[in-house]
Amino acid sequence: MSSEAVLDHLATLGVAFELVECDPDFADTAQFCERYGYSMDASANAICVVGKSAERPMACCVVLATTRLDVNGIVRRRLGTRKASFADASETIERTGMMIGGVTPFGLPDDIPVWIDSRVMDCDAIIVGGGSRDCKILCPPASLAELPTAEVVPDLAKTVPEA
Repeated sequence: MSSEAVLDHLATLGVAFELVECDPDFADTAQFCERYGYSMDASANAICVVGKSAERPMACCVVLATTRLDVNGIVRRRLGTRKASFADASETIERTGMMIGGVTPFGLPDDIPVWIDSRVMDCDAIIVGGGSRDCKILCPPASLAELPTAEVVPDLAKTVPEA
């Protein structure tokens, strides 16, 4: 999927957003935040996860960069499988059309639910992937909640202890 397709989807939704272009070499969250001056507390990762079963159910989980997705707890149970894992790069591209580092909840196929950690909703604005590694989407969290398959999930992620 191209960033143009993501922008088309955003326009169809009619939600508030700003496109932020970036160098693809700095698309990974920590590098992006450092280079472009965004706070990790207001940066969200869109992470594709799959259930380890014949059906391979997938979900896109949106969590703050300062938290860790609870893959083996809440995510696994919500997928309805005995085991779950992060989708690898090839399965992510095959199912979403997006590369890791550019995954966004906007423009996903209808069969992929979007689960948003409730802490994301506490931010004034968040920055998330833009569909490709050369851009990000800056938007209020309410724009994420407008997605037809979106659901806000309490404790989808765990707080990462400070080192």
